Amino acid sequence: MVVWSYPPTARQMAVTGGVFVVGALLFGAGAYLSFINVAPQQARAKERGQAIRNYLRKRLGDD
Repeated sequence: MVVWSYPPTARQMAVTGGVFVVGALLFGAGAYLSFINVAPQQARAKERGQAIRNYLRKRLGDD
């Protein structure tokens, strides 16, 4: 824990609060964008896995 030798000014507290709010908004926006992109990412991963399986079947001659 940090012990300050002088209390922060009202402006410093306002700037600290503003930076905290902006950080929280950026975090929330990132979480939202990640959430809405989950289904397309899962679909791409599934297609990629299927393509690899098909390639290996073709390559190894396991029809």
